[in-house]
Amino acid sequence: MQENVLTGKVVLITGGARRVGAEIARTLHAHGMNLVIHYRASKDDAHALQVELEKRRPQSVALVKGDLLKVVKLPGIVEEAVAAFGRLDALVNNASSFYPTPVGAATEEQWDDLIGTNLKAPFFLAQAAAPHLKKTHGCIVNIADIHAERPIKHYPIYSAAKAGLVMLTKSLARELAPEVRVNAIAPGTILWPEGEAEVSEAQKQELLARIPLRRSGSPDDIARTALFLIRDAGYINGQIIAVCGGRTVVA
Repeated sequence: MQENVLTGKVVLITGGARRVGAEIARTLHAHGMNLVIHYRASKDDAHALQVELEKRRPQSVALVKGDLLKVVKLPGIVEEAVAAFGRLDALVNNASSFYPTPVGAATEEQWDDLIGTNLKAPFFLAQAAAPHLKKTHGCIVNIADIHAERPIKHYPIYSAAKAGLVMLTKSLARELAPEVRVNAIAPGTILWPEGEAEVSEAQKQELLARIPLRRSGSPDDIARTALFLIRDAGYINGQIIAVCGGRTVVA
């Protein structure tokens, strides 16, 4: 594989300003891709990442702001991405909401948010991006979750949304072939959650004890898997790659 095979190609990464999304951005940029980084509220993080990366390669990173829950605006996000560099070669649906919704306390607003960010937005972004990706024989990488198959207690809506994203990945792999490949990455324990989903130190140790490798992964593990699916996996389509330290093989 040529080292510069991605040079000049363009990727749109949703939620690309922080955490795993930012690491995916750094990795793909380091391998020659031009980036369109989507953000909603993380303006400062997005601009800081743009400055960081453009010090290495000027005029290689564009930013686009948007609320993924506003479906009518999603085609515009894709069009901004295409306009930034004149083409689109990959879409990484990384943006996600994650918080508990225990039965008996969940609200319709939470349903709309979790289903919207994790399932609805990826579909409508893929639909808008498909004509452009077909022109470049590009690909889509969805960030799913191992809990699409192993639901997390107190997270029924999130788990269902990610299960839907897994099936969406497989469906789009059929719908968009042969021009566009569609795959997903299912992370396990990579970064500890923030906000109301935050876990205690005791909970962390309990979770790590269930992983055969006895440790958490890193954002780089996800980023390198995304790089593989975009750059090297020309005959992989409709697949879900678990990056979880072996958690999925344990009962």
